[in-house]
Amino acid sequence: MRVTTCSILLIFLSVFVNAQQKQYTTNSKAAIKYFVEANHALDDNMYDEAIDELKQAVDEDSKFIEAHLLLADIYHSKRLFQPATEQYLKVVALNPEFNQSVYLKAGEDEVNQAHYDNALKLLQKYLSYPALAAKSSQLAQLLAADCSFSLNAMEHPVPFLPVNMGPAINTADDEYLPVTTADETTLIFTRKINNNEDFYKSIKVDGKWQTATYLSDRINTPEYNEGAQSLSQDGKFLFFTGCNRPDGLGRCDIYVAQKKGDDWGKPFDLSPPVNTPGWEAQPSISADGRTLYFVSNRAGGYGGYDIWKSTLTDKGWGEPENLGPNINTPYNEQSPFIHADDSTLYFCSNGWPGLGGMDLFVSRMGKDGKWQKPENLGYPINSNGDESGLTISANGKDAFFSSNNLNSTGGYDIYTFELPANLKPKPVTYVKGKVSDAKTLQPLEAAVEIINLQKNTPVYQDYSDPQLGDFLATLVVGNDYGLNISKTGYLFYSQHFSLVGHEPADPFNITVLLQPIEIGDKVILNNVFFDTNKFNLKDESVAELQKLVEFLGLNPTLHIEISGHTDNVGNDAANQTLSENRAKAVYQYLVTNKVDPTRLTYKGYGKTQPIAPNTTDDGRQKNRRTEVKIVAK
Repeated sequence: MRVTTCSILLIFLSVFVNAQQKQYTTNSKAAIKYFVEANHALDDNMYDEAIDELKQAVDEDSKFIEAHLLLADIYHSKRLFQPATEQYLKVVALNPEFNQSVYLKAGEDEVNQAHYDNALKLLQKYLSYPALAAKSSQLAQLLAADCSFSLNAMEHPVPFLPVNMGPAINTADDEYLPVTTADETTLIFTRKINNNEDFYKSIKVDGKWQTATYLSDRINTPEYNEGAQSLSQDGKFLFFTGCNRPDGLGRCDIYVAQKKGDDWGKPFDLSPPVNTPGWEAQPSISADGRTLYFVSNRAGGYGGYDIWKSTLTDKGWGEPENLGPNINTPYNEQSPFIHADDSTLYFCSNGWPGLGGMDLFVSRMGKDGKWQKPENLGYPINSNGDESGLTISANGKDAFFSSNNLNSTGGYDIYTFELPANLKPKPVTYVKGKVSDAKTLQPLEAAVEIINLQKNTPVYQDYSDPQLGDFLATLVVGNDYGLNISKTGYLFYSQHFSLVGHEPADPFNITVLLQPIEIGDKVILNNVFFDTNKFNLKDESVAELQKLVEFLGLNPTLHIEISGHTDNVGNDAANQTLSENRAKAVYQYLVTNKVDPTRLTYKGYGKTQPIAPNTTDDGRQKNRRTEVKIVAK
């Protein structure tokens, strides 16, 4: 049910006034006596006793409209939709004009039973009355839109084959809110045992999920509930909701914990401006780790719970921004999930047309950088009940959710299903690497940056794990990326990923051996580009060259040679000249960016130093390169 149409006190008030004034539609003293006793029971919040009294009242006089109406209102407030509807319809049958709100309440209850045809007729009748209260009219219009949408959606069902994730994940307790890493090797979810919510994790080995284990004593607590979590794509950061904790600012706050090797560090409150004395919960972190989506009822929203976002700056999390009227409504929007493509947002809402209750929606970011109006995921993914907590794998194929009305092993279980094609996000793949010392082979903590070369903007900035040396970053298909890995005292590493026409099912797995700086060591500048037979630096080269400037700044005693190389195609003299001019172009860029020219030399080698056979296109491409060599320390 979307909202309680009005408070229980207001529901019963008009009938109670009639009771006080003894104006009834019955002359039966016995029926009136039971009715009055029911009102006394309501004064003490004894709803079941009131129901018993009212049943006896209508047994004494089946035409006692006030008793039928009060009985319907109590059922309505207790979410007993079928008996509520039966009583409301009895009121209508006895006197169609007795109380116009009957049509709104009965329509709402019919929606909650998926009786959309009946509901629409009742709601249209209600909306035909003049001078309706604005809030009630708004609700009736929304419910009527639900009915129209639902009747069409049920005639055009979407593919939906949910699969229970099995006994390794699900137990007789409740399991819900599943999230996975980009490579789908780790699943973290919430399990509720004896009203205490804690996180559990499962690891996938040889394509099979292993028996879930307790996540960490550093995050889970015996006295508080932990839930509504978001896992960064590499599994290194866990954002979650903690309520009523002594270190919190409000009733519910957002916390973050960082993984340290195989365990987790102590979580900390995100503090203002994200957290307030109000209610902040249900975080979802973007793939680049720089935008946090969350739910709050803070001032400045559109009503109820809204979805907000905060962007990470050099000074911390920025002032939250409401996602606006294309996402938020006067009702409730919750459970945001930003996909790894950073442009597809899934969430649940009871303010957009759906099948009743909370439905799942998807919104896509337009070319103007604004979220577009959402699309309902359709029937039977959505139903007349509440759907929420949907997350999507990085590859966009698999959806994860929880339910208690499928073939569960007990309570809420976690399920997975394949998203219909029209509901999928943009294709995404990932690069997964391990950084080690080239000589000792020990893991290294190094700065890892991935740049969108077309935009010259970073899409990933983090450090490899200090204990394991690993990192993982997601990449949207259709772009070119440059990867740079650097650490003080080592040569930096450069790699290029072209994902134009790339299949997202093919991730990149790399092993990076960083070389301690030694005279004679070389680095290929894989992200320095020139047009064919030209030596003007392309715009996509800027990010890589800036890394070279930074490297020389951190190592002020180094002297380098910049060398240009070609394949063996074409005139040898022309290749020699081209290679020298390309090396000179890099030299000039460095000098322009205030690198001391006495530390730099440049030279062209033409085709004379191939690193691959010139017999294939791939080999010739590798030979067409720009290198940096350490010539003095």
